[in-house]
Amino acid sequence: MIGRLLIAVLLGWGASALAVEVPPPEELRAAAIQAPDLSFPAAPSPLTETAVPGMALFKPDGPGPFPALVLFHQCGGLGQRGRTNLSMLDWARRAVEKGYVVLLIDALNQRGVDSVCFGPRNGLVFARGVRDAFQAARHLRALPYVDARRVGLAGWSWGAMVGLLASRASWAEALAEGEGFRAVVSMYPGCFTIRPRFTSAFDIAGPDVTVPLLVLMGGQDTETPADDCLPPLEAARAAGAPVDWHLFPDATHCWDCRQLDGHSRTTVRGSQVTYHHDRSVTEESAQRMFGFLGEAMR
Repeated sequence: MIGRLLIAVLLGWGASALAVEVPPPEELRAAAIQAPDLSFPAAPSPLTETAVPGMALFKPDGPGPFPALVLFHQCGGLGQRGRTNLSMLDWARRAVEKGYVVLLIDALNQRGVDSVCFGPRNGLVFARGVRDAFQAARHLRALPYVDARRVGLAGWSWGAMVGLLASRASWAEALAEGEGFRAVVSMYPGCFTIRPRFTSAFDIAGPDVTVPLLVLMGGQDTETPADDCLPPLEAARAAGAPVDWHLFPDATHCWDCRQLDGHSRTTVRGSQVTYHHDRSVTEESAQRMFGFLGEAMR
């Protein structure tokens, strides 16, 4: 049992320390049932050029068994204020082309939520999202054409923070249902300390990473700054965790979001951000993601 934990992780400079907070397992489990479980699709859908983003299962041609990926969206889900999340369909297509079965999650729609960009809605908190990811992995492992030994998770922004948490032993021990993930990819996550109103504070990033983790970040990201993530990632790797990362110096938050190119907004932390779609960074991040997954899930 990990329980409430304050882990002092010595960093590489002097006697500085990074305090990592972990809520008790029973608190995480209670938080994870504030919203009902998702209903996952049982049969694959065609991944056509006219497909509309939504909760869906996609697979390559053939009987398999194939490796599989859970894809977890940003805080706006698969469609927000008339903007369909084309980027998540793009990632699903890439994954299927690489030979993966894909479960594209929609954590919002079934719960009557349009966005968690400004905080939890209808019980959709981070612990619920982490349990969603683990339940999606369990669903994939039950499919006859999935190689149950090779199931990974890739998340973006809010989903990337779910990925950071799911890669940690403290959260997996409390919330995993069966086997966890073979590997995790997190694109432009926030490495914040979350202070819920009614439960313990916790850090998104921590040293207790137990599965191969790749974190991709943008140097011009003012919504989830890379500078917040580098110290805990460096500390985790120094402690022996299987963590790697890459910084794209000129990339903003949501560099892959072609539907949000030029979109500006104020974030929950009060910062003003403008998204810029960068095709070359998107393609390089795809190469890094699938190269990493190919090695980690071999």
